[in-house]
Amino acid sequence: MGKENNSQEKVIQIAGSITVDELANALGLTVTTLIGQLFKEGIVATINQRLDYDTASIIIDELGITGVRLEKKNSATQISHERRELSDKAVLRPPVVAVMGHVDHGKTTLLDTLLNKKTVEDEAGGITQHISAYQLEHDGRKITFLDTPGHEAFAAIRQHGAMLTDIVVIVVAADDGVKPQTVEAIKFAQGANAKIIVAINKIDREGADVPRTMADLAQHGLQPEEWGGDITMVPISAKMNQNLDKLLDMILLIADMEELKADVEIPAEGLVIESHMEIGKGSVVNLLVTGGELKTGEFIVAGSTYAKIRTMVDFKGRPKGKATPSTPVTVTGFKELPDFGDRFVEVKDEKTARKMALLNAASLADASASANVTSTDLLRMMNTADNSKVFNVLIKGDVLGSVTSVVDSLKMIDTKGEITLNIVATGVGDVTENDVYMATGENTVIYGFNVTVPTNIAKMAARDNVPIRCFRVIYELLDDAKHSMEELLDAEIVEEEMGEMKVEGVFRTEKTSIIAGGEMLRGKVAAKMLAKVVRGKEELGEVEVESVQKERIDVNELVAGEVGGLALKTDHKINLAISDRLKFFTREQKRRTL
Repeated sequence: MGKENNSQEKVIQIAGSITVDELANALGLTVTTLIGQLFKEGIVATINQRLDYDTASIIIDELGITGVRLEKKNSATQISHERRELSDKAVLRPPVVAVMGHVDHGKTTLLDTLLNKKTVEDEAGGITQHISAYQLEHDGRKITFLDTPGHEAFAAIRQHGAMLTDIVVIVVAADDGVKPQTVEAIKFAQGANAKIIVAINKIDREGADVPRTMADLAQHGLQPEEWGGDITMVPISAKMNQNLDKLLDMILLIADMEELKADVEIPAEGLVIESHMEIGKGSVVNLLVTGGELKTGEFIVAGSTYAKIRTMVDFKGRPKGKATPSTPVTVTGFKELPDFGDRFVEVKDEKTARKMALLNAASLADASASANVTSTDLLRMMNTADNSKVFNVLIKGDVLGSVTSVVDSLKMIDTKGEITLNIVATGVGDVTENDVYMATGENTVIYGFNVTVPTNIAKMAARDNVPIRCFRVIYELLDDAKHSMEELLDAEIVEEEMGEMKVEGVFRTEKTSIIAGGEMLRGKVAAKMLAKVVRGKEELGEVEVESVQKERIDVNELVAGEVGGLALKTDHKINLAISDRLKFFTREQKRRTL
């Protein structure tokens, strides 16, 4: 049968996702038929279940339907994440600089010294837990800094951080060299097309070796200017305030070379870099303005929520009536918490803001993984064994950035396909009664990150056997989750060979016991060991060693070359004979690890 003509081809447009009912109607199938096909692929779907574009394509292929073409229908309601083309009226703006690098290489200490503030002691474990935005002046010019978390668990946030920036300062300790997170930061910076400056820190420490550090960086594609490359490397000591002015000079020099500009005669726009709830203030959101001028009293839309800006302050908490491009501000007035990384835009009035937020919410609902069966879900369900274990978690964090990081980090744990991670729900704020209700009966662990558990909620959870585990350092949370998933794995039976005896005498054989003796050929034998009875190439059964004797005296063990007797226990009669072999071994259950 020939291929159908394109003019006769049926086109099904999918804007984000399509329900089972809609797809069945479009394909001319009964809903029962389509649900049956989904069931064969391991998905128990309802008539209103949503399927994403890729999943619908897979199902159509599995059904062998021809003459149908799927087409993605783009939604116009979403705020574009692409950078706007600049007009000829664009003006120079301050550079946005991300500080990245390995744990404990001195990123936050560098910012503390630059900004004359202290934050390290406030961070759990001395590791930056959130993205923070600061702005300082050098030689009369402003520079905006993003302090991105340093632990590998924050890879997702750090990647977002790179996407927000013009210049990335990669901090490397001169006494420790290039580490995995250093390499990660290099890749993120390169992927974001950001200019890179390397701050070789801790040059005041014993063991500091700047040339060696530069050589290590060169092996990862960062060639120092001194060696004919194009990467500026500045040896510094953040703690001793050494060469920091030179570092700032280099940042401004690169900013001048890049001619960083932004339009100001446009509606304000930018990015959400953090958000959380505060008692008495409601939604508190950190924004980075990338274009236009943001003012108090204006309406802005970010994702599926909007705000009339009630208050706006700078990073030091000082009131700010207007924010220009590359300026970080903290605002209140959002109806709900926007998501980390959402782009915001200014609109003319509340009616427009509400309408745009509702349209975005509808579009996001279509694309939401929680509402849809995605192609990833489909393939996982098709490939997952029936006996796969499920680890259910509910995550609460102090800010959305933390929640995003915890979720992404949990998903990065390699479960080797044996454990399915199921995120039941996520949220910002302390653990609530509703969280416990959601976790009850689901064999779910509630993880709290930088949040508290009210006494009445803790009692309720204990009554309902819902575990709540709170952490302030994310890698401790991840270690606990990994351990919990390992406990779901079936124990592994491990056998270890211990020795071998040649039977030279059989003194008594009963239904459940044998007394015999012989010479140890290799290894050793001791009480409680197991033994395989082997005659030629045939295995007759297994026995357990009850006791060991040498010259009719009980001993702990016999070793190679010694002659002795054994009392053996068996669950069925075995006719042991001279010249049979007893191959001794131990067998134990061991908890498997991921």
